[in-house]
Amino acid sequence: MSAINREIGKRVGEYRYVHDSAFHALEPEIQQRIADAASRASIVIGKNFNVVKLSSRTDDLTLLNYPTFFEEAFPILEQSWKFDLETLDYRDRVYSESLNPPILHRKELLLTPDHDEIPRFSALTKEAESVGLFDDTKRIGFLQEWERLLKDKGYEVVDHSLIPIANQKTDSQLEPVDDESQQIHRHLTALTRIQMSAPMQSLARYGYLDGSKSIFDYGCGKGGDLQLLKENDVKAAGWDPYYAPNAKKEPANIVNMGFVINVIEDAEERSAALQSAFDLAEECLVVSAMLENANARSGMPYKDGVRTSRNTFQKYFSQSELAAYIEATLRTEPVPIAPGVFYTFKTSEAEADFFDRKNSRRRTPISAAVRRKVGHSQPTRTRVSSFTRKYEKNSELLERLWSFWLELGREPKPNEVDDLEKIRDCLGSYPSALKILVTQKGEEGEAMLEKAQQQRNSDLIVQFAEHNFYRKPLPRPLPERLKEDVRHFFGNQANALAVGEEHLVSILDKARIHSECADSAQRGIGWLDDSHSLQLHTDLIPRLPPTLRIYITCASSLYGDPNSADLVKIHIRSGKLTLMSFDDFNGKAIPRMLERTKINLMNQRVDVYQYGEEFEPPNLYLKSRYLHEDQEGYSEQLQFDEKLEEMRVADFNGFGPSPPDFEQILQDNRLSIYGHALIRSRDIPSLDSACAEYFKYRDFIECGQTQEAHQIGNCPKQPETYTALFDLAKNLLDPIIDYFGMVQLTYGFCSAELNKKISSRIAPKLDQHASHELNRLGNPICERLGAAVDFLVEDEDMFEVSQWIAENLEFDRLYFYGKDRPIHLSFSESPTRQVTVMARGGMAKKLLPRSYSREKFLELQTTPI
Repeated sequence: MSAINREIGKRVGEYRYVHDSAFHALEPEIQQRIADAASRASIVIGKNFNVVKLSSRTDDLTLLNYPTFFEEAFPILEQSWKFDLETLDYRDRVYSESLNPPILHRKELLLTPDHDEIPRFSALTKEAESVGLFDDTKRIGFLQEWERLLKDKGYEVVDHSLIPIANQKTDSQLEPVDDESQQIHRHLTALTRIQMSAPMQSLARYGYLDGSKSIFDYGCGKGGDLQLLKENDVKAAGWDPYYAPNAKKEPANIVNMGFVINVIEDAEERSAALQSAFDLAEECLVVSAMLENANARSGMPYKDGVRTSRNTFQKYFSQSELAAYIEATLRTEPVPIAPGVFYTFKTSEAEADFFDRKNSRRRTPISAAVRRKVGHSQPTRTRVSSFTRKYEKNSELLERLWSFWLELGREPKPNEVDDLEKIRDCLGSYPSALKILVTQKGEEGEAMLEKAQQQRNSDLIVQFAEHNFYRKPLPRPLPERLKEDVRHFFGNQANALAVGEEHLVSILDKARIHSECADSAQRGIGWLDDSHSLQLHTDLIPRLPPTLRIYITCASSLYGDPNSADLVKIHIRSGKLTLMSFDDFNGKAIPRMLERTKINLMNQRVDVYQYGEEFEPPNLYLKSRYLHEDQEGYSEQLQFDEKLEEMRVADFNGFGPSPPDFEQILQDNRLSIYGHALIRSRDIPSLDSACAEYFKYRDFIECGQTQEAHQIGNCPKQPETYTALFDLAKNLLDPIIDYFGMVQLTYGFCSAELNKKISSRIAPKLDQHASHELNRLGNPICERLGAAVDFLVEDEDMFEVSQWIAENLEFDRLYFYGKDRPIHLSFSESPTRQVTVMARGGMAKKLLPRSYSREKFLELQTTPI
């Protein structure tokens, strides 16, 4: 099996993610599994899905569709199909309507190493890592929290770059060197741009890039801004000492000096350049520079800044320092625009014009200024700009109207609007206000209105079905708002009642109930359990289709408000409903059930089961199944549940283990629950406690000849050591014993005391037998951590055993000494899978190591010793 087959893909725990462009590099049997799964779901590789998620320990396989994998920096998941490969049964999940869909990071890892997009994707990942975006994995998996994280960090994503908000990150923040003799390379700080720089975007926001002003870019670098300006009919020119040294420095209405002064290492030259740029400006000079921030990577101090490893220079300013420097150099007070961006005006008229633009919010939309032309005219630019001005001037008033429009799910009638007279005074007419909103909200707004209309229509259907179920007459006269609802959605009152009646009757249609339950589960509204029930959090009931909502309303008519419970379970075929309440459902990763109420829809019989002293409250496992990704705490709960399943400590299908059994499982597996985190135990277990399936901890502590001869206590002091021994036994020794039979341990854990008694041929700083134990200075004895053991399988060729291990297990180091000698095997959280053959050689016939990659070792046909 080739190296690329084993290493291709992004690894997250036991899972591996691979893009369809790399499927050809996967093992043939895996390619066949993907093809079989796709055929079972009638979907096509590259069309319906483009990423596969593989499990290394189970028969799970998930096909994922990221339609904008190459276009978006962090693409959104649109649909997934999770398969059980033994049966080829699958669950289909659609995210197209989700407000908080999963997103993908580190895309380069899903591709083959020779893919053309690797450099671009890798550069984005390095930027994200450098500013700490991946530090907290709980915040990066779903869109809403990811967008909040970006905002918190002060960044936005443009194409495949992270752009500091109102500031521009250069690629010169690299590791420093201390060679003073090397020349500073200012030109290496220039960026290749495929979008406007931050200062140019600020000019666009204030309407300066509408073609009426000339622009000169002082220090234009590679000319990315100039190209975009010219493509949008803006008169623009530029000069750069390295990339455009022969260009003429010419006056312009606006001069941009973007991230120039911070790369000039000579203070006098820096001031001279700033003055030179200001002299060229007829109206305004835009000055921007890198600001000090906690994420800026350090460099070697040089003059009043730092020198980087590429011999570029960076002078980092604070906001106040930059303002003071500009004012002192130009004798003019600058106007702060954004962090790291200032405008300095040549005339009082130019400054007054700016404040007029700012206060009237007369801005050219950024998208219009920076978008590339596609060969057609733009006749509506003035009209859209007019709508934009009116919207921004009256945004608070219009947003109230917009919220009311979404609430109604239909266009509000004038007599329903509280601010009608104010709208007419400010915007001329009510229809104008609606038109401005439609224009400003665009396609996204249209989608919101359509969704609001569907939701309101569903609400009304449920309302009229309830009137029919309870035999309650409609109020006379109808309230004005309800009257308008009836007219808009149904035409008249008779039609409304008829639609309600039709949906009320439909709750007896088991096929329809099943279909709508399956559709809801596909959209992430509840968990479909083997086609016989749908279980969901009660907060999600309003998102169900009308028939299911009516089903719940009717079934719970004797119970009361279903939202007083935590979970609701719709029994698809039996016509029943179950409502469940838990102790601290939101606060606990595994809450316990306190009450279960089962309601028979047909005879309205209600059975209540309470848990406590007589009946032990059962645990609710995998709680995220019953939540939706846009609910608070979902991401944390999902991470907990995935970790719990990944541990393979129990079967959580059905009811799962009882609470006492689960507590014992946690203890046996060195696990504990802290909030919504599954962490490794800090307890020191008894030496006679089970250490995985076949051993006790004592077996690893009392297995060496030296320990037996000297009867040294040899007990670990660190809880992490016991955990590492458990992981070694579970992940390596248990599978070996399952395949070959029982093994003989010859050397296990080695404490500092035992180490002193072993005379030769050990390397405690490297061999991992000391595991996580500390020396007298409080540092790990072996920095590799993990745990190690030497063992022998009687009546087996240890070369064959070693190759089986290399083929099938995730180990850290394996040392092979001969086919009839014990092998050394270690496990760690970051396995290197390195094999070292120890053969005698040289004049002294000493043991000489020769290391192999796992793949090279597997290619050996016979023992190398």
